[in-house]
Amino acid sequence: MSTYKLVICEKPSVAKSIAAVLDANERKGGFFVGNGYIVSWCAGHLLELAAPDAYGDYSKWRYADLPIIPEHWKHVPAKGKEAQLKIVTDLMNRADVEYVINGCDAGREGENIFKSAYIHAKCNKKIFRLWISSMEDAAIMTGFDNLADGKEYDNLYAAASCRERADWTVGINMTRTLSVLYHSTLGVGRVQSPTLAMLVGRDADIAAFVKEPFYMVNIDIDSLTASGEKTKDKQEAEAVRADCDGKAAVVRSVEYQKKSAAPPKLYDLTTLQREANRLFGFTAQQTLDYAQSLYEKAILSYPRVDSRYITSDMRGTAGAVVEWIQKDMEYKDGADFAPDIDRLIDDKRVTDHHAIIPTIGMTATDISALPSGECDILNLVACRLLCATAPTHIFEAVTALLDCGGHVFTAKGKTIIADGWKAIDTAFKSSLRNKPEAGEDEDGEGGDALPGLSEGQTFDSVAASIKEGSTTPPRPYTEDTLLSAMENAGAEETDDDVERKGLGTPATRAAIIEKLVKTGFADRVKKNIIPSDKGKSLVAVLPDALTSPKLTAEWENRLLMVQRGELPEKEFMDGITAFTKALVAENNAPKPELMGLFGGDKPQNESLGVCPRCGSPVREGKKGFFCDKHSCGFKVWKASKFWAAKKKPLTAAIVAALLKDGRVALKGLFSEKTGKKYDATVVLDDTGDGYVNFRLDFGKK
Repeated sequence: MSTYKLVICEKPSVAKSIAAVLDANERKGGFFVGNGYIVSWCAGHLLELAAPDAYGDYSKWRYADLPIIPEHWKHVPAKGKEAQLKIVTDLMNRADVEYVINGCDAGREGENIFKSAYIHAKCNKKIFRLWISSMEDAAIMTGFDNLADGKEYDNLYAAASCRERADWTVGINMTRTLSVLYHSTLGVGRVQSPTLAMLVGRDADIAAFVKEPFYMVNIDIDSLTASGEKTKDKQEAEAVRADCDGKAAVVRSVEYQKKSAAPPKLYDLTTLQREANRLFGFTAQQTLDYAQSLYEKAILSYPRVDSRYITSDMRGTAGAVVEWIQKDMEYKDGADFAPDIDRLIDDKRVTDHHAIIPTIGMTATDISALPSGECDILNLVACRLLCATAPTHIFEAVTALLDCGGHVFTAKGKTIIADGWKAIDTAFKSSLRNKPEAGEDEDGEGGDALPGLSEGQTFDSVAASIKEGSTTPPRPYTEDTLLSAMENAGAEETDDDVERKGLGTPATRAAIIEKLVKTGFADRVKKNIIPSDKGKSLVAVLPDALTSPKLTAEWENRLLMVQRGELPEKEFMDGITAFTKALVAENNAPKPELMGLFGGDKPQNESLGVCPRCGSPVREGKKGFFCDKHSCGFKVWKASKFWAAKKKPLTAAIVAALLKDGRVALKGLFSEKTGKKYDATVVLDDTGDGYVNFRLDFGKK
């Protein structure tokens, strides 16, 4: 009897590409067959963890039933995928299948997708692992020539399974706990909750921001403008202007400093998503989808990666792709150089997968025929590869100090010595349909060249003027800045020896952002991600442990220990169980002052005064002061930037005075500028636009 090798892929498109390489070209229902191979697919997760009611009478949400901790975990078919699951199960159990090859995506979730289906089928045939980073024919063949024993990846599956069960345990139990206590469906997640807390924290900082004016005197000398120090005192600025206008200015010093800007590193998924959001406005999920499609078309390497380097065995491939880009791409201006491929290589900094780069398949692709989003991503990655191998950008920074009327003024400029990689970057951005907004130079230096200056040089009768400005509030998160914040979250409070920090992984961050928007906890407003009222209210009731990025960083590092075989699955899950039990026990009753946030019973603590917007009572909560009428939206957060900067705790007495009189005289406010304390009147400056602001009044005490 003829026997077959069964290959299980993650997606139909991948199965089709692999089947073509293996000459398994006969298409049947749910698989390809030929040349001794059967190639099928999972279509993503064919199975998912069962709902709580699979473990008992948990269809109704009751606090008394919590925590729900399954002794033996169950998987059920994912909705709509039952037919493909049966096909895969039947194929695994066919008598003529000799062994099974796991061809799912080479990562933690790919291992989970395959292994859960394998276990569901009760298959006991030998497993081999196909581990590739590119869908090119040559890469696929190399992968099949070097199949690994599936047992080598048992720990990777263990980590994936722990992650899945841990997220279920904390998510299900805390979602039910808070939802029951506050009579509203409140979704909780290990990565979702601290991400939402960051959005709410930024929103509170914006709401509490107090705009402060500043003034700066400039002196103009022909084509040169020099600037003085900023001051908050307009009279002081006017006095400096009067001292300088029409007077002589003398150059006291001129400093020339040769500097350089190194070429950028290659993209990992997070940096690619951030750049695509800045340049094209793509969401993180859109960028991942486009990159995944390009990977499946064998034009781009595997996208779900956290490395920004390639390995030494890729030197030839990368060099060939760079050479083609230099000759054929429209942003090749400035690309006439010998590429430095060695700069891209660091074997020690590549674990499962290397950085994202175009494959050699790009050279045989009609890029203009690709969907526009895929075309944008491919060009972006190709340009980054070219820039990363290009010469360093070199310039000379000039800083001149001038004296006028006894005051010091500074002028800065720079002269380009060698454009290097920036010539390519500029050409690429100029080729875009929507040109990016001009921003500050990446090197942080002034952009214009200064005229020739020498020490002691004198300029007669300069013109002095005052430039007025004001401080600006923190900006709302965009997808770009939120991804960066997620990547770096908790770094300052996490031990240096912790291997993985931040919220989530490159592969999961996009889905977390999408889930926050889909569930109504956050909204997209143009490019910004803004927490909704529902999201703000959820953060107000979340336990502190679930809003801290430190928790997910600790989890990820323990999962890495499981993956490396350094920590048993049971020990990891025992820790999750203990953590969940403690959280449920600590949150055994609603906080009365927060019930009004979700339209439940009104809080019973004393009213501090009347809401200036709607006339309802305002009461104190754990994290702020809230109007009883949830739809009103009047909220004053205790930990806002305004009160933190003044080092003055926001008390119920202060809020009561603000509600009664609209102002309160306070002593001992801290000045960040002078480091000293002062007295002033704080005025409630509520415009009713979603934020409650404050301002200082020094005229009335």
